[in-house]
Amino acid sequence: MPTYSKKPNSSARLLADSAEAERRLRDAEERLREAIEELQRRQRTAASGEHPPCDHADDSCVANAIGNLCQSFLLSYGVRVGIGILLRAFKLAKRQSYSSLLDLKQLVSEKDLIVREEACRVGLLFGGFTGSYHALRCLLRKLRKKETPVNAILAGSIAGLSILALDDSNRRRTLALYLLARVAQCAYNSAKSKNKFHLWGSHWRHGDSLLFALACAQVMYAFVMRPESLPKSYQDFIQKTGPVAAPVYKAVRESCRGGPVDVASLSAYLYNRGKSNNVKLEEFPSIIPCSIIHPNTNSCLAHNTKAASATFRKTFPLYFSLTFVPFVVLHLQKFMDTPARTCWLAVKGAVRSTTFLSAFVGIFQGVICLHRKIASKDHKLVYWVAGAISALSVLLEKKARRSELALYVLPRAGESLWHILVNRHLLPDLKNAEVALFCACMGGIMYYLEYEPDTMAPFLRGLIRRFLASRISNPGPSSNRTRTASYSYLHTLDAMHKPELEDNREVETSTPKKYNLESIPGL
Repeated sequence: MPTYSKKPNSSARLLADSAEAERRLRDAEERLREAIEELQRRQRTAASGEHPPCDHADDSCVANAIGNLCQSFLLSYGVRVGIGILLRAFKLAKRQSYSSLLDLKQLVSEKDLIVREEACRVGLLFGGFTGSYHALRCLLRKLRKKETPVNAILAGSIAGLSILALDDSNRRRTLALYLLARVAQCAYNSAKSKNKFHLWGSHWRHGDSLLFALACAQVMYAFVMRPESLPKSYQDFIQKTGPVAAPVYKAVRESCRGGPVDVASLSAYLYNRGKSNNVKLEEFPSIIPCSIIHPNTNSCLAHNTKAASATFRKTFPLYFSLTFVPFVVLHLQKFMDTPARTCWLAVKGAVRSTTFLSAFVGIFQGVICLHRKIASKDHKLVYWVAGAISALSVLLEKKARRSELALYVLPRAGESLWHILVNRHLLPDLKNAEVALFCACMGGIMYYLEYEPDTMAPFLRGLIRRFLASRISNPGPSSNRTRTASYSYLHTLDAMHKPELEDNREVETSTPKKYNLESIPGL
């Protein structure tokens, strides 16, 4: 009896499951049909001459712009403050004041953590651009009644005025030149993909390393010979990272130019190092010897090794902060899912990047010392060559990071070269030229982001899309594909339902109907 009683129940359950599966499939088809019909309605509206619909159907244009402004402001503000707090924690740990890490007064007090104004300015830069860009895009859709690349270029260019949130013209110039390099990269990739233009050697495996070497050569030459052409913050970073004191660089600069050396300041420096009686100083030396460059170490090899290790200790907290904090803020969910893995990847990336920078410093000092072993006269081009050779340490970095580093250093090199040419009256000195350049570059960046995203570096593309928050649709060629695919969907759904409408039968078997989903475009 138990055996016979189970078969009807089992068959009934199978029939019920089959009917439920059939019902869910019909509901999904109906929702898909409604979505496609809505898409086609919007396309017909755009074709009829009305302004194309915005991509924020649930919000008004004003609410969408304000929401994106607030979200981008909080993201950028949080990244800057997080980096400041982590660097402050490393500083306290370096003093072996571990108990103060739990004291919020010492960790985040305004006296010791001065990031409020800078973080607000960074937030206003990113938030202001994001909010104004979305608002301008909606406005241009309504005024021009069409969606073209001109909308993206105009909106990006006008929204670029958010750079005025930064009060330092040097930082504005650096950002503008960085974006100029990125736009040039996108334009080159676009031309190359269309077989219109490509540079000789662009297929080289280490072309990015070569670009990094040329940029570093200009930067290190400028640091030694023309330090005023670099931003003050960048000068301070290189000075603190390297092992040679500022009075020594000043003496090297004066010696290369053939002028008199400031013997008084150099003697005071050596006196503080306890070496003034052992070194002979000349007012017009042909070359500054190693005994002055590293007075506390007789061996050049020992000096360079010590310089590399000291650089590692000084810069590891910075690189760890720059790796860990942005990832946590921008990818909080991933960090919550795997915090241990995130910390491990941050430590691993920081160690690799710090090793690269330490090797850079060691090689640069090694080339300078080697020159003094084989030459009796100094020359300013030595420091250009030393910068290019030391840049080979970038090979320690990941392949994907090399191009990013090259495009990071390139604006500094361009800024230095621009400053030198302006001082020599070879280029005009235009007021607020960096603002106009930044606006023009942002227009180009937004065009490539929306219409040719494959030409952008994945890192930059993902970062901009993360801050823009809202969907970035591609209203270019993909719109035709979307329309064709939508009609194919509807045609396939009608074909699947036609036999059912003709038969008008109930489900009679326990096996649900199988649809060939592979025949539907896009599935």
